Order: sequence, then C-alpha cells, then structure tokens
Amino acid sequence: MQASTLLKKTFSISALALILAACGSQTETASSAASDNAASAPTEKKEIVFGTTVGDFGDMVKEEIKPLLEKKGYTVKLIEFTDYVRPNLALAEGELDINVFQHKPYLDDFKKEHKLDITEVFQVPTAPLGLYPGKLKSLDDIQEGSSVSAPNDPSNFARALVMMNDLGWVKLKDGVNPLTASKHDIADNPKNIQIVELEAAQLPRSRADVDFAIVNGNYAMSSGMKLTETLFQEPSFAYVNWAAVKTADKDSQWVKDVEEAYNSDEFKAYAKERFAGYKYPAAWGEAAAQGAASEAAATASAVPAEASAAQ
Repeated sequence: MQASTLLKKTFSISALALILAACGSQTETASSAASDNAASAPTEKKEIVFGTTVGDFGDMVKEEIKPLLEKKGYTVKLIEFTDYVRPNLALAEGELDINVFQHKPYLDDFKKEHKLDITEVFQVPTAPLGLYPGKLKSLDDIQEGSSVSAPNDPSNFARALVMMNDLGWVKLKDGVNPLTASKHDIADNPKNIQIVELEAAQLPRSRADVDFAIVNGNYAMSSGMKLTETLFQEPSFAYVNWAAVKTADKDSQWVKDVEEAYNSDEFKAYAKERFAGYKYPAAWGEAAAQGAASEAAATASAVPAEASAAQ
C-alpha cells in the first residue's frame, strides 16, 4: 500500500516537472522570437546624426532641415566631412544615421567595393558638375597641351570625361558607357589635353595651377565659387544626389520624417531661392524627372546587356 502511494506521488511529481519544463521551453522560445523580431525591426529614434560633405549639403541641414525636424521633436546633429570616402564608412559603422553627399553611381560602386549594407532613400538638390576657368578664362583659349584638373574617383572622373567629350576636347570610344568611362576609353585627344586627377576637395584650389578645373558642385559652392562662373555645365540629370541610410533603417519612421522635411513646401521654397540653378529631385515634379527618365533609357540602350547585368 505504501509502495503504491509512493509510486503515485513520484509519477505526479515527474509529470509536473515535465509540464513546467515544457512551459518554460515555450516561454523561452516566445521570448527568443520576440527578441529576434525586435532586433530586425527598424530602429525608431529621436536623435538623428547627419553626415554631409562641407558646403551646401551641410548648409541645407543646418539652415532648414534641422529646424523642420526639431518641430517634430527630434534632436539633430551634423558631422561634415572633407572627402567622399569616410561618410559611407561612418554610416555603415553606426557613427551616422544618414548621409547626404553622393550620386547613385558612386554609391553603387562604393558599397559594392566595400561590401556595405546601405541604400539610397530620396534625392536632394544638387549643384551640377561644372568646368571653371583657371589660368585661362574662356573656352576659346584652349590650346595644345592645356591642363584640366578633374575629380579622381571613378564615377566623377567618368562625368568629367563625358563633359570634355561634349566640348570636343577629347573623343571617347563609340558605345562607351558614360557612367564608367575611363582614360582607357579616350579614342582621341587632338589637343593633347593634360588631365590632372585630384581629390574632389582640392579642385577649387587647383585653379591657380591649371588652365581649367572641373569641380564638383558642393565643393565649388563651399569654396565661394558661383554657378554663374562656370564656362560649361554638365547637362546630365543622372547625378542628382541621394540621401543614404543603413538598409535596416530605410522603413523607419524617422527616415520618413526626414524625407518629408526634404520634400516639404518650406524646404522647396528655401532651396529654390538659396540654391538657384541647382538640379532638383525628380519627386519635386521639375523638368529633372523627364530628363532623368529619358537619359536613363538612353544609357540603358547604349550599354551591352552583359555590362548592364554586372552593374
């Protein structure tokens, strides 16, 4: 009798232990799943750290975007860079929440080369690449052996070559992809133009040493140069710049709020007065939309299928 009672008690305790263990396992599984979901969910925040190159993009944040976001309850910090390399690395490493400084061809090349999980989210007003006078003051002054400084990163150097091709200073090979043109794609250089490749930030200062300088818009503006000084401007709409964020953040509410600020009526009015002559985002419904679409179609049809697949 005692043995039977003891056996029943032992069985009951064992069954209870199994039930509790099962409940504990389910709780741990649910907790783990909740933790995983939280980790993969977009981060919502009230402090946003911007990274821009010095000049116009930083001015846009300080003068207009920061006040607009502060009205929504955000705290905004700005870090300005003097190169095109560090802003993307800083974004990927978490030092920044968002950066504003680059066009999509540059972003695509950079994140592929460095294996970065970042993505473009919206366009921003952008000063066009321009050819500015150096020691020579007119396009008609071009002569045998003239020197032209140009940005040394591949995507912007390609833009410079396309500009010189448009001017007739060099001739590019037939069918070359304008987004990836390099020195190897120069078929003819009739005036023996000396192309001096420099970091983009050095181009404004280079004007004292070269005959002409092809200068990125943001560095031209930050150096006190004016769009009205340009002797020739890039006609392309393919290089309107983008804001970029970590891919995990692209659907976050704070990103939507930043995009809303850049596309607000207040910012549009400010940009059109403060940055007259810039190329504006296609989303604004400007001529940029039609120009960008037609150019993209023309570029795609000019690039061989295998080259398109590789990009």
